[in-house]
Order: sequence, then C-alpha cells, then structure tokens
Amino acid sequence: MSTFNVPTRDEVSENNQAIFDNLNKALGFVPNLYATYANSDTALENYLNFANAKTSLSAKEKEVVNLAVSQVNNCIYCLSAHTAIGKMNGFSEDQILELRAGHASFDSKLDALARLAKNITENRGRTDADVLENFFNAGYSKGNLIDTISLVGDKTISNYIHSTTQVPVDFPIAQPLEAATI
Repeated sequence: MSTFNVPTRDEVSENNQAIFDNLNKALGFVPNLYATYANSDTALENYLNFANAKTSLSAKEKEVVNLAVSQVNNCIYCLSAHTAIGKMNGFSEDQILELRAGHASFDSKLDALARLAKNITENRGRTDADVLENFFNAGYSKGNLIDTISLVGDKTISNYIHSTTQVPVDFPIAQPLEAATI
C-alpha cells in the first residue's frame, strides 16, 4: 500500500498545475511519480529541467543508463516506465532485460555503457578501472562519462522517491529480472 497519496492537479501549486497541464498535453496523463515530485513547489520543475537538459547521450543511450540504474536500485516504477520508453526507442523485450542486467550482447558500445552505469550505481561512484577503460575503449569521451554520471544521479533521485513513497505504478509492470532467461 502506498504511504503517499498521489496529488491531484487541485492539490499542487499554481506552477505545478501548469506543468501538469503541459504533461497532459504531451503524454496524455501525469505519471504518478511526476505528480509525487509536485508535493514540493519546486522539485517537479527542477527535475524535469534536469531530466530534459542537453546531453551528449542519445535517447537510446539514456534508456540504457535508466534501465541499468533502476535495476540496481530495484525501482519497479522506473523499471516499468523505462521498459515502455525503451520499447519506444527501439529496444526489444530481450534487449531491455539484458540492459537491466547491466550488459548488452547485441551492441558492444551499449554494453560498455550498461556496464558502466551498473558499476557506478553499485559502487556509489567508485567505478572499477577496467569498466571505465572499457567505456573509453568503446568510443566514449570524458564528456560522455560526466553526462552518464549525471544521468545516474538523475535516475537515482527518482528511484529513491518511489522507494520512499511507494506511489502506484501507472505503466505496465516490468517483469522481474529473475523470471527472464538472459
């Protein structure tokens, strides 16, 4: 059971009401996790600005990081949301499961990124030297590294908000990784 109610448009600040309206126009709904950010007068806008900021990573690469980080942090909300978004970005169900496990046998460059995102998250930023070397050898730059670390932080915030609030998941539930044969 959720420890937090998901605020409605009428229960949030005027600024957040405008953001809710924009999300409804863009997505057709306000995801429960975004609505939960709106318990704060500033957090939703700050989060969306950070999440939508310019980055050297492509949309597909961002999903690689989002999936690996959310799996390490065991966030069913973000795993479910990013499974749906991953499919929209062209990943198959099997590829998404691999990315959640922190690797990508289907693409060596994405494999290096998935391994890095998983390693950074598991080790709280104390990245293993061989994982970092593999990332650079795959063709990524120091700028890509900083953008990846920023994205790990971005996703970890959402993972923690859901883990703490337990708001209902409003995306198709991602299957447990253990249930999949990888």
